[in-house]
Amino acid sequence: MSESKPPTPTPGDTYKGWLFKWTNYIKGYQRRWFVLSNGLLSYYRTQAEMGHTCRGTINLATANIAVEDSCSFVISNGGAQTYHLKASSEVERQRWITALELAKAKAVRMQAESDDSGDDCPSVPPTSGQGGGCRNSEVQSTLRTMTSKVEDLSTCNDLIVKHGSALQRSLSELEGIRGGGDMGDKIRQVTERATLFRITSNAMINACRDFLSLAQNHNKRWQKALQTERDQRIRLEETLEQLAKQHNHLERAFRGATVLPPSFSNPALGNKTGVSGKGDASDEDDDNEFFDAMEDPAEFITVPADPKYHRRSGSNVSGLSSETGMDDQSVNFDEQSLASNLESPQPLELEPVRQRRTRIPDKPNYYLNLWSIMKNCIGKELSKIPMPVNFNEPISMLQRLSEDLEYYELLDKAAKCQSSLEQMCYVAAFTVSSYSTTVHRTGKPFNPLLGETFELDRQKECGYRSLCEQVSHHPPAAAHHAMSEKGWSLRQEITLASKFRGKYLSIMPLGSIQCIFEKTNNHYSWKKVTTTVHNIIVGKLWIDQSGEIDVVNHRTGDRCHLKFAPYSYFSRDVPRKVTGVVTDQEGKAHYVLSGTWDEKMEFSRIMQSSKGENGTEGKQRTVYQTLKAKEIWRKNPLPDGAENMYYFSSLALTLNEPEEGVAPTDSRRRPDQRLMEDGRWDEANAEKQRLEEKQRIARREREREAVKAASSPEEADAQETGTEATEVSDESKYHSFTLSVLFNSAVCGILTKQ
Repeated sequence: MSESKPPTPTPGDTYKGWLFKWTNYIKGYQRRWFVLSNGLLSYYRTQAEMGHTCRGTINLATANIAVEDSCSFVISNGGAQTYHLKASSEVERQRWITALELAKAKAVRMQAESDDSGDDCPSVPPTSGQGGGCRNSEVQSTLRTMTSKVEDLSTCNDLIVKHGSALQRSLSELEGIRGGGDMGDKIRQVTERATLFRITSNAMINACRDFLSLAQNHNKRWQKALQTERDQRIRLEETLEQLAKQHNHLERAFRGATVLPPSFSNPALGNKTGVSGKGDASDEDDDNEFFDAMEDPAEFITVPADPKYHRRSGSNVSGLSSETGMDDQSVNFDEQSLASNLESPQPLELEPVRQRRTRIPDKPNYYLNLWSIMKNCIGKELSKIPMPVNFNEPISMLQRLSEDLEYYELLDKAAKCQSSLEQMCYVAAFTVSSYSTTVHRTGKPFNPLLGETFELDRQKECGYRSLCEQVSHHPPAAAHHAMSEKGWSLRQEITLASKFRGKYLSIMPLGSIQCIFEKTNNHYSWKKVTTTVHNIIVGKLWIDQSGEIDVVNHRTGDRCHLKFAPYSYFSRDVPRKVTGVVTDQEGKAHYVLSGTWDEKMEFSRIMQSSKGENGTEGKQRTVYQTLKAKEIWRKNPLPDGAENMYYFSSLALTLNEPEEGVAPTDSRRRPDQRLMEDGRWDEANAEKQRLEEKQRIARREREREAVKAASSPEEADAQETGTEATEVSDESKYHSFTLSVLFNSAVCGILTKQ
């Protein structure tokens, strides 16, 4: 039984129905409920979601509608949004195309008329007390007039159809008559019916002219009234959103605190929540695969302290709750010390003595032919297949480690602190700042050769000197040591462990970082968090940092617990959020840190703390009353044109700059890295392959000599064979995984083109 065709939708109607939407190469087409209304095409997972969750919306006024085949079509608004849709049949697809074209035409016309309406249409101010009634009666009168005109048009249309059919019959009968006396009668009949058709057509034309004139007269006035209503609606929505945020914040504070001071009843607290909503969110993004992390409930809540804490003198602050564990002298001293550190200018003697470069050659736009890479791998051992430099950036992993010192000023300020708790705030901020350079850096650094070094001498400019060395080849490990004239030293030993989980790659740095301050002999240590590279197979690469860090002062027992929140589609917090609490050896909190690892960090002094009620998951949360937050670190802006220079920071641009007097093993002297920076990628690939093969030969020779020196000749041959087999097996596993990634990327590229 054939499906009855619904009436063709008019531009003002709401058109709804099921369509199949392309999501990604893993899920393919998924069934979604689409709604076309007021020039906007929105979609939902189910019809039940229409009241609360819109998965995506596209404006048809600026969209392009293209038909692909009998059932498929594409809607795109210039690249920002593209919907690949498929209907259940060709008839259903044509209904949607018709509805979309009508809606697009009306949206374009309405937008043009809205732009032209401006101030050239006089507004009619309502009279006092009766403005609303007069305006309403005017609209009703106009609507009745236009309805009457529409009825006239409908009547004329029926008459035209009737007389047109009669005229057509008469003409057919006239053609059938070859001669005779009936010819004159038939001609008169045709003439009469033609006259009726002309009269009806003229009436139709006049009715259309009247309707058009009436519509044009009232169009601009109605457009202006409609725009006024829209503006009022937007203001009302913004007001409701602010009220909802304030209500949410007050409700959370009420749940978390048993008793709050009267000052917390101020609704303005809602403006400090820092929660950013996600508008226009889609359930499937073709360029992103989200990290499936559920939002963890906050371990603590911060609220502004009572104003009395800002005005108290030294003799009065001693009345604070014993939970804070601090007296007034430490409060005043720490506040003054932190403020002086934040506002103190840089010493004049640290002015640069050498002009460093501010640019490198732009990244060439080379096309990566994955099929040619696969073709060149045929017949070769997996352990001898080189990976091209197209996936790299022109610096070594040793230089990437040295980038941790970009915000060395934080350690300089920490060295001047008298309080260990204050010093902990700067060390924690330095810990977070080392991740700020990774947000756009999806390129892979060059793997250092065994014995490769990198020296960063900035004593005359910044007062510190750094040295890195690759101390192990299999597994790769590096050691880093830095010393400063300002009284601090930093050392770290880093090796990496990775896990490939299909959609993303997790990189877990192993090893610890140690920082020692000579003046106070405070010894701090911490470890790095997990780095996650998303969209390994399909989509645009993006990086996230997640995990927890405990910065420990081994001399005093102070501790700072930092939490890097993983990105989550369900979270209402800002992306890349970092929070932390500084506690003393007894576990009493003194400072709260908050911010993002890619932008800035702030700290605030805790004046009072209290235990709240159990949260949503039974965890007891703490409410901290804090002073006004102050900025302790902010990311330096990227240089101009950084997107063409691998998103390098100002320090990263100088790391591979040639210098005189560096060691022969320095990373600046690597020929393949230098060729890549100069844009000669083909030569860099050849040189990289030569260096890697030379390192493999040297490694096998060292292992062969070690085996011979440790055992008899017969056992040496057997162990040598086993060692080489293990080496080939390990490298084969790595290259097998890399080639599978390349193969999947190539297949996805071809599918995208098709």
